[in-house]
Amino acid sequence: MKASAIKRNGDKSNTNMAALNLTNKYIKAAQGLEPQIRAYQDEMENKRRMPLPLVQSMKDAGMFSLSMPKEWGGPEIDPISQIKIVELLSAIDGSVGWATMLGLHAGYFIPYLDQSVARNMYTDLSAFTGGVTKPTGEAVIVNGGYRVSGRWTFGSCCQNSTWLFSGCLVVEDGEPRIGVDGNPEILLCYLPGNAVEVIETWTSTGLRGTGSHDYAITDHYVPAERAFNPIHTLSRRSEPLYSMRNMHLANLSGIPLGIARSSIDAVIELTEHKSTRTGSQLREEAHVHTAVAQAEALLGSARGFVFDTMEDIWNALLHSKSISNRQYALYRLSICKAYDNSVEAVDLMYKTGSGSSLYTSHPLDRYFRDIHAAAQHFVVSTKIIEAAGRVLIGLKPGVTTF
Repeated sequence: MKASAIKRNGDKSNTNMAALNLTNKYIKAAQGLEPQIRAYQDEMENKRRMPLPLVQSMKDAGMFSLSMPKEWGGPEIDPISQIKIVELLSAIDGSVGWATMLGLHAGYFIPYLDQSVARNMYTDLSAFTGGVTKPTGEAVIVNGGYRVSGRWTFGSCCQNSTWLFSGCLVVEDGEPRIGVDGNPEILLCYLPGNAVEVIETWTSTGLRGTGSHDYAITDHYVPAERAFNPIHTLSRRSEPLYSMRNMHLANLSGIPLGIARSSIDAVIELTEHKSTRTGSQLREEAHVHTAVAQAEALLGSARGFVFDTMEDIWNALLHSKSISNRQYALYRLSICKAYDNSVEAVDLMYKTGSGSSLYTSHPLDRYFRDIHAAAQHFVVSTKIIEAAGRVLIGLKPGVTTF
């Protein structure tokens, strides 16, 4: 083998080792948050938001900057590692996992803005960014930008957000402007978190700590450079992490995988001391053995689908290859199945926990509530599974935002 080839292989090995070390650094940082997260769980449930000290600790640990570019001083860690970190935090608390997933949108959305503008917006790479992509606002065209008004539902962590990307229909001369594709034109407009009115509507069963209240604003000026079309705007960055549309959705899969993992572990722990009404030990019951085995299989198959699909896509992106329609359809499908399988696994564990599951003092209660709340998201709905199936047989997805 030529010396030049040895050098190239060595460089690659060193690069891989550096990436692994960086990932391990953030995994350890996430693990280090566990005592504080658990200490705040009751407060999150009762006050229906993320406590500010916990948000700050997560910022300090780098949990919201994982997707920020290295050129700016960010980690820019690979999507597989990001999913694992979201999974880890979700296993501790679903609301914390959800907040992490959402906060990581920032790094994935900045490539669609002018880079000098985006860098000025994110002098703090850990600045929390929330928002709602559903276009329930209006962006009226004015000189240099838009006058934005609207109200958005499910504004997770809006009380903690520096920026809120907010879906709007573009309005021109009093009418929605029609885009080149024949559909009403949509923008994501960045609103300063301190400029919106938070309307406390989040009286939910699950994911209480996400503080997913409504928020509203009236006639707020947004410069054109702080808005982008989420469907048609092309990425301004060339790095692999920013070269596939909707890569930000990958982290959604970590949430159900983490919750399902903890629910299985909770039942196994419960069997160590719980007796049945007939006096036998729960760990000796055949239905418990079957339920745990089925739950492990559901979780393992979903997790394997997610990571196998993501690994295939990431390898293609690293080699500057285009992602095929099939790869993309499987990507979206794998996220959906992470939720479907995890819901089924958690339901099995909730049932297996019997009366213990009914008490808010037992973690199975929260896992049950959180997984069902998370699974209500449109991104993991049957409509998206249908769209993936259409693409897999060669049709158009039939969903504009697929």
